[in-house]
This record gives sequence, C-alpha cells and structure tokens, in this order.
Amino acid sequence: MPEPVGVRQVQAQRTRNGVLEAAAAVFVDQGVQAPVRDIADRAGVGVGTVYRHFPTRADLVTAVYRHQIDACAALAPRLLAESASPFTALTGWADAFLDFLVTKHGLGAALGSGDPGLENLHALMLDTLVPACATLLDACAGAGELRPGVSAYPLMRAIGNLSITGPDYDRADAARMVAFLLAGCRAAA
Repeated sequence: MPEPVGVRQVQAQRTRNGVLEAAAAVFVDQGVQAPVRDIADRAGVGVGTVYRHFPTRADLVTAVYRHQIDACAALAPRLLAESASPFTALTGWADAFLDFLVTKHGLGAALGSGDPGLENLHALMLDTLVPACATLLDACAGAGELRPGVSAYPLMRAIGNLSITGPDYDRADAARMVAFLLAGCRAAA
C-alpha cells in the first residue's frame, strides 16, 4: 500500500533539510565548490537525491545560505527577549553574524562568478540581516547603551571586514576585534 502524501512530503522535507545541513558543513570544510558527491555522502543520500532537490549548484548554495541567513535574522528577537540587556543581545548576535561570515569560504568568489543563480544572494543577506541588526541597535539606543550615529549597515560591514581570516588571523582574532568594535559603539556608562 502506498504511503500517504503527507508522509512522503515530511520525508522529502527531512531529506532536503539533511542535504542542506550536510552542504553547510561541507562548505565550511571545502568551500562552495566542494564536490556534490561529498555533500551526498555526508547527508547519507545519493548524488541524484541532491540534484533532485537542488538542480544546480547555485540552487544549493542559495538554499544553504538562505537557511543560515534566516536563522541569523531570527536570532535577533530571541536574544532581545532572553538577554539581560539590549547590548548583551547585540553582542550575542554579532558573534553569531561573525560565525556566519567566517564559515563562508569561497562565497565571495561564488558571488562574483557571474552565475545568475547567485546574483540575489548578497541582496538577500542585506535585506534580511540589516533590519535584524537595526532592531538590536534601536533597542540599545532606547536603553541608552549605544553611542549616537551607529547604524546597522556600516556596523555589519565593519564586522564583515574584521571576519576575513587567514593564516595569521583566525576566528578568535576576529572575535576579539569585533569585541573591540562593539566596545567602541557602546555609550559611556
């Protein structure tokens, strides 16, 4: 007897999510040009399953980063609700944003590749994450915890510039520099 449609849809969504999680992990290790076979192996599926859900590499890259962008944006209101202060929430969000940026090996090259499937990824990131950051900054300003003149896009660009790691500058170094940046944004007590 065939499975009900709802069960198949749930299984397909579970498989899709497994491929997204596997691709995200492989992208961290190998960059966005990693072989699809490595992603399929990590997800425990065949290569055909990956292509059934994501017909092109651009589809897969976009889906992975859309999922991670949405998660980073959703973190802002949760941190505001759970943190002792808006500035503590901002600090937690900046750390998550830093993680997002540090783990995007090869994304810059992919964005500049001319692949039309990736053209909107940068805009998607800005359209989603700038408002999330602005919400945190507004809360900080309302609590008197932020210097005047700090706005979301320049702050995010600064964090982005500080997140470029290399042989003599790793994630811990970037986190330390972002902490200095945020300390400079904080209103004097």
